[in-house]
Amino acid sequence: MNCRVPVSIEWNGTATGRCVETGFTRVVNAYGCLLVSPKEMELQQVLRVTNLITCQRSDAAVVWKGARRPDGWDVGVELSECQMDFWGVEF
Repeated sequence: MNCRVPVSIEWNGTATGRCVETGFTRVVNAYGCLLVSPKEMELQQVLRVTNLITCQRSDAAVVWKGARRPDGWDVGVELSECQMDFWGVEF
């Protein structure tokens, strides 16, 4: 479902230590999302994603890396557990 949700993204960078950025989603489903990140991430990078509207958090992993656009990097993220209410929308 096309849906723009503001998110916080946390991960451990190899050279920089713990990183925290804000981004947003382009597409969401119960299993994950296509999000826009201000920073480039590696495939299989382990993340913690926080929905800034519902304040729910989930561990996740980068499963797809897209191109850089003017607003950030497209990143496919899979949530560690299927959560039907994580995005605050009904599927």
